[in-house]
Amino acid sequence: MRLVALDTLAERIGLKRGQGAAEARAMCPALDVIAADPAADQAFLEGLADWCDRYTPLVALDGKDGLFLDITGCAHLFGGEKALVSDVLSRLFALGVEARATISSSAGLSWAASRHGHDAVIGPEEADRILAPLPVAALRLPAETAAALERVGLREISDLLKAPRAPLARRFGAQLLLRLDQARGRVDEPLSPRLPVPSFSAERRFAEPLQDEAYILELTRHLAKDVRASLERQGEGGRLFELLLFRVDGRVFRVQAHAAVALNDAGRIAALFRERLQAIHDDLDAGYGFEILRLAVLRSERLDPAQQDFSGVPDESQPLAAFVDKVSARFGPDCLMQARFAESHLPERAGGFAPLRDVAALLDAPGLKGGVFPENRPLRIFAHPEPVEATAEVPEGPPRSFNWRKTRYRVARAEGPERIAAEWWIDGEDHPTRDYFRVEDQEGRRFWLFREGLYEREVSSARWFMHGVFA
Repeated sequence: MRLVALDTLAERIGLKRGQGAAEARAMCPALDVIAADPAADQAFLEGLADWCDRYTPLVALDGKDGLFLDITGCAHLFGGEKALVSDVLSRLFALGVEARATISSSAGLSWAASRHGHDAVIGPEEADRILAPLPVAALRLPAETAAALERVGLREISDLLKAPRAPLARRFGAQLLLRLDQARGRVDEPLSPRLPVPSFSAERRFAEPLQDEAYILELTRHLAKDVRASLERQGEGGRLFELLLFRVDGRVFRVQAHAAVALNDAGRIAALFRERLQAIHDDLDAGYGFEILRLAVLRSERLDPAQQDFSGVPDESQPLAAFVDKVSARFGPDCLMQARFAESHLPERAGGFAPLRDVAALLDAPGLKGGVFPENRPLRIFAHPEPVEATAEVPEGPPRSFNWRKTRYRVARAEGPERIAAEWWIDGEDHPTRDYFRVEDQEGRRFWLFREGLYEREVSSARWFMHGVFA
């Protein structure tokens, strides 16, 4: 058992990460050791990342115990960079979280300074001065590289700044110089946000926490009006909306609503969330109330202006879209399914069902305009072909009789074969070919069977399967 995390007091008495628990107890007999829970730690870190959305939507995870926030263009909303850092740390302290934070022009410099004792705002011209006394491990180097540097006497970053670059690259690799340049701000290091960045958003901050659901819905409608103005300027409509509710204790609720057509109408956007909040009413615990409410558009598309009739309602399949939106918001996006075709020769892969999310695509689907499915296919196709015992007069000919589901059928008429080759890029080159037959028994019942494998070329004894039945 080894130590994986330490609090401030444990660090002061000389304990180190990776140290054995027995050795640590020998140094401090009153040591309190708690079993590590990586899953809970990761969930807690992601919860903090959600909480940090109040400052910027560009939040990235940094390993198991850190966060990167890109606050470009956001600091003035909180009174400047120093005020923003102070607000972050004070709020986290009130939540019972001990944290360190540094603002600088590069992610590498902020990482090094915050993890080695500098809680401040660092200007671009101060990078070398701050980095110089720090250990080489502050450059986010692999442990073996940092150990190799220390063995040759390069213990501080100032030693690397004075040394020639070419020998360092030859001996320790190009990553050393890359990390050094990133920390100094000479090489850009873009962050990868953990969540999609919204195209448009609007928010309200409250002096007193808000708990009443009716007020939340009314404020959502006002936020939708603000979002609509932004959407109209860009000539777009939202397809996926997200309502973020920041609770005073730090928990963040994310409620998403999908629209069947592009929307910029505030009333319909608010109606989506009315249904969603009613559906998740028991899971949305207001606690002591919400202090921030934000409406974001996660996905949008082009929305052309539509001519309205005398009632003021645009003529764009509104009834169907409103029905799909209401039902999907209340019962989930998978409650309505749409038949779709796929690019495949095999019948079981040529079609299927997918959640209905786009009314325009549904109305324009080729299946609604005469259909693209072959006319010689049965009305009912089994998802998995069922084996049958069939007897044929000649090896390559149709069956004369077959046993299926413990019943014997005698074939009166047969058509075929329709040969369908295997999809070698999916099933492999050795997958057998199929010969399909449309057969009718003496009672007038029609079936769709296939023989798997070509005699003397693919298999020595072919197998028969039932794949569908006609009306």
